[in-house]
Order: sequence, then C-alpha cells, then structure tokens
Amino acid sequence: MERRRFLGGLARGIAGGALLGDSVTAWAQDPTLPTSGRAPRYTRELPAASVPGVTAREIRIGSSAAFKGVQAGLGTELYRGAQAYYDEVNARGGIFGRTLSVVGLDDNYQPDPCIANTLTLLEKEKVFFLSNYVGTPTLTRALPMIKRYADQGVVLVGNFTGAQPQREAPYVDQVFNIRASYRQEMMALVERFWQAGARKFGVYYQIDAYGRSGTDGVARGLALRSAKIGAEATYTRGAKFEEDMSLAVKALREASCDVVLCTGAYAGCGAFVKSARDAGWNIPISNVSFVGSDAMLSLLVKHGKTTGRDYTRALINSQVVPSPDDLSLAGVVEFRALIDKYNPQMPAGLRDPKYTLEKYSFISLEGFVNAKVVVEALRRAGANLTRQSFRQALESLRNLDLGIGAPLAFSPERHQGLDSVYFTRVDRERWVPISDWTVALRV
Repeated sequence: MERRRFLGGLARGIAGGALLGDSVTAWAQDPTLPTSGRAPRYTRELPAASVPGVTAREIRIGSSAAFKGVQAGLGTELYRGAQAYYDEVNARGGIFGRTLSVVGLDDNYQPDPCIANTLTLLEKEKVFFLSNYVGTPTLTRALPMIKRYADQGVVLVGNFTGAQPQREAPYVDQVFNIRASYRQEMMALVERFWQAGARKFGVYYQIDAYGRSGTDGVARGLALRSAKIGAEATYTRGAKFEEDMSLAVKALREASCDVVLCTGAYAGCGAFVKSARDAGWNIPISNVSFVGSDAMLSLLVKHGKTTGRDYTRALINSQVVPSPDDLSLAGVVEFRALIDKYNPQMPAGLRDPKYTLEKYSFISLEGFVNAKVVVEALRRAGANLTRQSFRQALESLRNLDLGIGAPLAFSPERHQGLDSVYFTRVDRERWVPISDWTVALRV
C-alpha cells in the first residue's frame, strides 16, 4: 500500500494534538531582521532543496512533548534549554545561512497524540529531523511510526527518556540517544545504596513502560548482588501532587524497605515523598533524572512552607547532566549566559499559564546539550545538507567537548553519546552534587 495512503488512514484513526507550528524566533520567521553583533550572513544562494525541512534559509526541527498539563515542566524546560542555544546560533547567521526553527506539538505526555504529532511533523510540517521527544510511554509508541520513515533517512536526535527500546533493535538505527539510560541510572543508585548498607529495596513507579524500565534497572542491579526487589507500589500516569499516596507508602513501609527507588514524573513522585514524610517515614527516597528534579523540589518546598515540615531530607536524585550551578564547567557557564541573554519563552500555543518557568534546571541544561550536539552535526554535514550527510556527521562525532566534563562520542555501531550518571541531594532548597553520602543519607 502506498505510504501516504496508509499513513493518512492511520492519522484519521488517531486522536492527535493540536498543530502549533509557530516559528520559535524572529529570525526563524524573517531572516532579514537585523541582529546586533551578528556575523555576516552566508550569502551564496544554495541549491533549491528537495530535502524535507531544508530550504536556503531554514532547517525545520520537529518535536512532540508534554508542554501543557500536569507534566508541562518536562517539555517546557527541555525546549527552553535547546532554544537558548538555537537563538544564539541564529543570531550569528545560522548554519551556512540557514536558521534553526523548531515546530513543537503538545502531546500531554500521552501516547496517541504523540503518534499523531509524529505523523503531522513528518507528513505535513515536513521537518528535516526529530528531536527532544519527552517520555517513555510516548516515544515507545511513536517508534514504529518513525521506523516507517527509515528509507527516507529520518532520525531522532536527543530524547528525554532513558528507556531501552530506542537503544535496541529494530529502532536504535534511527535514534541518536545522548543521555545515559535508566538502566545505567538505577544500577548506579543500587550500587551506591548497597555500599551504604541498604539490603531491602522498595520500588515506586509509574505503571507504564517508563516505570517498568526503571524498575528493570533496579532488578538488574540487585541481581548482580544475588538479591531481589523487596516490595513494589505503583501509581497511574498523570497523578497530581495533591493526591494522597499513603497506600503506596503503607505497602512499602510494611515490607520494611531500607530505601525506595522511584521511577515517575515530578507530580506523582512528589506526592509519594509528601505522603511518606507526613506519615513519619523518613528513609532515603531516590528518583531518576526524568522525574523533573527542579519542578518536584519546587512543589515540596512550597508545601513544606505551608506545613512547617522539611520534605527534602534524604532525598537523592540521579542526573545525566551535571548541576546547572556548577560554574567550574565551561558548558554550564555558557548555558546560563545564553538563558540569561535570550530568556526563551514558549510560543503562545505551547504555553501553559499554570506552569512557572525555572531559571536554570537540569532539564533545560539537557536540552541545551542536545542542541549543541545537533548544531555540531549540522555544521559537519556541510552546506549541501541531506539526511544522509546529517546522519554521517552524527556518527562521525568522537570525543566532542560539550563543556560538561564528559566527551560525547557516536559511531555507526553505537548511538548513545554519553554514559555519565551524577548524584544530587538537596541543600538549602537547591540540588547539589553529593560529595559525602553520609550527609546525603541523613534523615
């Protein structure tokens, strides 16, 4: 069956998110606008592009993420971090005279809208490549759709999920994962807590592909020590911070868990921490990077000020980028400077008025890192850009210095660029790197 006919029929059967294709910057809308301090434009007229998403003046990037609703902070901050870097590149004349324009579509962290958005981005918006998708339950369902475009050279670069499907056949060939995996994060957390004396590990997770992916990492880490998960509790995707998670707390507490490792999003995991501390259960609780550490901390700190209780003690989160406060790293300094310079705002159609923007965050730093990788590959791909030359450029990246203390490397055989896992705790309402685990575990 012809591709367009098949995909068109599939699109009609899927409830999709609204199309929100606003140009992200003034430069994306009108490259002739003057920009102070901008480098001279690349003026040679490039050949008319038959490549989707590429013209003589623009490269279109497609993204489906949670920009609104309970998990708005995830997509919003990832978008803003990437946009800060794209704004700077555009202000300096773009890539061979082409500005970078992001077409963002909201999927509300739900699978079906993500599938429909992917179809819209590739068929209607004609984006050059996909980037900065958010979430395991969404991306894992969109992967078969993306796979259908393998013969057209479509790739996804940088996604805010550490799940395994996009790291394995048959999908890894089209996906360039930049961050470490949930398996790596959870196995590293198990190792640290085991070294600290924990033996009975409980898990609390979002009951979907994401939650199961993180829990699988815990199981694997414990299996290396001839141990098993002591108890499990779950919650439903989309849970709010105000919800009572005391039943989950009760189940894990009655199992005498020494530590609880969580795999979820900031509202649902924050609700668990709140319920545990309100119940007087003060064991260490950890979360993986996807949780949205800064958004969760904001909720816990705000709630603590109303109750007079500290909800942040013995709260330990793993991260896949260094602290956005680590000014010893050149990449972090650059990230903060460009966030300050451009203060990227969401296009009107993607803005959630209930969400308060973070100044700097782990998520926006990750988006920034993703954008740096994208831009370097586009530069290496050359002026006569094609999807094939872009792919080859990505696979040519070796020991790329992103300014974060860990070089990135891809190859044709390996589509994961970074493997670093960092550990953080809360100190004076900020996440800080853990230098002393005795202090971090103190309840």
